[in-house]
Amino acid sequence: MRIPLTDDPFIARTLKQPFWLKGTWRSHWIGCRSAGETPFVLAFRRVFTMKKKATVRVHVSADERYELFLDGQRIGRGPERGDTNHWYYESYALPLSAGEHVLVARVWALGDAHPDQPGDKPEHLGSSVIGALAPTSQMGSRPGFILAPDAGPHEKLLGTGQSAWDVKKLDGYAFVRFHLGAQLTGAKLDLDGARYDARAIHGGGDGWEPAQTLHPGVDGARGNDRTPLHQLLPAQLPPLHHAPIKGGTVRHAAEVSAPDTRAVAVRAKDHDRRQAAEWSRWLKGGRLTIPPHTRRRAIVELDDYYCAYHGVETSGGAGARVRVHWAEALFEDAPPKDQAELERWCPRWKGRRGEVDGKHFVGMGDTFRPGGGARQVLESLWWHAGRYLEIFVETAAEPLTLHRLRLTETRYPLEADARFESSDAKLRAIEPMMLRAIQMSAHETFVDCPYYEQLMYAGDTRLECLISYALSPDARLPQKAVRLFEASRLTSGLTQSRYPCRVRQVIPTFSLWWIAMVRDAAYWRDGVPLVRAMLPGVRGVIDCFAAIRRKDGLVAGPNGWNYMDWVPAWKDGIPPDGEYGASGLINWLFVLNLGYAADLEEIGGERALAVRNRRLRDDLARVLLARYWNAKRGLLADDLKHAHFSEHTQCLALLSGCVDAEKKAAIAKNLFADKDLARTTIFFTHYLFEACRLLGRMDVFHRRLGLWHELKKLGFKTTFECPEPSRSDCHGWGAHPLFHYYASILGIRPAAPGFAKVEIAPQLAHLTRAAGRMPHPRGEIAVAFRRKGRTLTGHVTLPKGVAGVLKVNGEAVTLKDGKTVF
Repeated sequence: MRIPLTDDPFIARTLKQPFWLKGTWRSHWIGCRSAGETPFVLAFRRVFTMKKKATVRVHVSADERYELFLDGQRIGRGPERGDTNHWYYESYALPLSAGEHVLVARVWALGDAHPDQPGDKPEHLGSSVIGALAPTSQMGSRPGFILAPDAGPHEKLLGTGQSAWDVKKLDGYAFVRFHLGAQLTGAKLDLDGARYDARAIHGGGDGWEPAQTLHPGVDGARGNDRTPLHQLLPAQLPPLHHAPIKGGTVRHAAEVSAPDTRAVAVRAKDHDRRQAAEWSRWLKGGRLTIPPHTRRRAIVELDDYYCAYHGVETSGGAGARVRVHWAEALFEDAPPKDQAELERWCPRWKGRRGEVDGKHFVGMGDTFRPGGGARQVLESLWWHAGRYLEIFVETAAEPLTLHRLRLTETRYPLEADARFESSDAKLRAIEPMMLRAIQMSAHETFVDCPYYEQLMYAGDTRLECLISYALSPDARLPQKAVRLFEASRLTSGLTQSRYPCRVRQVIPTFSLWWIAMVRDAAYWRDGVPLVRAMLPGVRGVIDCFAAIRRKDGLVAGPNGWNYMDWVPAWKDGIPPDGEYGASGLINWLFVLNLGYAADLEEIGGERALAVRNRRLRDDLARVLLARYWNAKRGLLADDLKHAHFSEHTQCLALLSGCVDAEKKAAIAKNLFADKDLARTTIFFTHYLFEACRLLGRMDVFHRRLGLWHELKKLGFKTTFECPEPSRSDCHGWGAHPLFHYYASILGIRPAAPGFAKVEIAPQLAHLTRAAGRMPHPRGEIAVAFRRKGRTLTGHVTLPKGVAGVLKVNGEAVTLKDGKTVF
């Protein structure tokens, strides 16, 4: 029933309004007078009668989140994540027969409240008393709900603020935060089934009251002279992928003596095979009854890493609780003996990810407290992530019957429409791990990691966008990312480091990576229109960095967190002199992006500004080469004292194109030979791989892929965040070798904005053959190469109307659309 919107549903009416009313909807936001302070969960209800059969298009949003039900069936979730000035609404086509119907929206807002309020459960494991309950990525301004039918006869029948909607506050919901490794995904649910009224989603039950009419809906593109609340825009993305998850393997089952299972190691000698068999039958659809006064837990390994909504269906068991916790892996750390320390315990070491024996399950999730009735369904409000589940059950005086565990995968519908194959089977072996990592990091926005933060960071997102361009023709999620970061800009000109976000954070280097992201979008997909819209933001970032140049011409450490990479020797990921001095690495990053900004100005038709950016780039590069070049080592230093050297600085200097031939040759030799350089970790290795391609050293690319092969041996299902002990086991940035399969090995890259021209420069290194196909805005590019000695043969097929050049062994072959054999 969810439909993409290709038109503005209210443009005809709003264009005729005076300026102070432009963009104003007839439908209003509605709320609940008796709701009190956040957090709360509400149900809004509209009971109505259709005189005749019709399909009615409606547009729906809420603050903070909603689920929409028609006649008791869930038909959608939302709204798509944005900020107050980009508050999205989803559109639905409701197929309504003649007769009575009921629309219900379950809406919840967690807000900035602290978890020390009545109704919170102090016995929750790992609960924290600091911070907002809402996810850090969830913005909001005023809780409420809005449903607006298309202009016409159904507005007064269904429109909020125009028709008689009811509301009730739903009892039984409590929320508690977890303290586990900078956990920013929001409070988890404690749902009391004895107080929860399941009839509400069908429009039933008691306690309904007339909804409170709030402010009118306002079109974010045209609204004017309005309080800055919820500037409404149509959803940018297609419906998310949802699919049931079946099965799972019971790795451990045992009775436990206390609810706090974190300190209880998984031991083979404690494993109860009979209980494990019962749990297994339940996972496959059978029934499981837990006797009275019993505590049991089962640790279940899923067949892959998942992001999923979960729920349980129960009968009986009044006074019982069912706790469903998620983890990416189990931990090897010994738990502290002091209870206060245990409450704040954040274990670090995980070892081999597929092993559980001798380890501790430390996770987070929801608690469900069955009300004692028959076939009661208790569900999470938000999704969780991981590979392992711990299901803990504690019964009171009644037995509890578990009918089934409900797991529903959720993610952006990012699929691998591209295909790569080669003579090296090891490259294929690590492909599923990388694909799963990028899929698990793509939702209503890209996210850095689905387990700990669920935040979109610009540095991460640049790589995630590149991977998406290589894999899929769908550019909607990258486009949204580019635009949201532009919307996050501050008065300094810099973007925020992560956005949407309730907490303002600035990583100045990530603002520069955003410029790279805009250029990528211009070349790989969008061309001129997006560039022109983003240029003011690009100029703001450039001007901010230009304004902090010192008298010697170098850029001083910008104000903020000057993160570059998780190098173990760099505190907080900040390179030498990155905070209070003049970091060579940060300066080279500025040089690189001055070049990108010049390209963008050229695309936008601003040649004078392009010249200005190139002049700034060349001036700064000359200073850097004079001050940071170390002739003895044949490398560029990270700092003015020449005490620190890294792969990072050499890579960015090379990629900038501003190093003269003699120094470039020296760097090319020493970058891969000097063993004392600070090495790139999984994130920044993308830029090392870019340097490998530039220098024709793809042999180093394959050698450094050893990290990814090692992850597979260690049992990872996805790529991790940083060197061990890695906090996150699923970080989308670690999937970037997928991009290089297509863009560096096969060598397919855009040679003009909008991918209007193609450059193909394959580098097979030790491979004897490599082939693949990659999406293009006008269709698909297909290539196949065979190498014998220094001779390369093969063919290239380009989409209609697309031309390009093939570069091999210093030769160039002109490519026309269609198939070229060489």
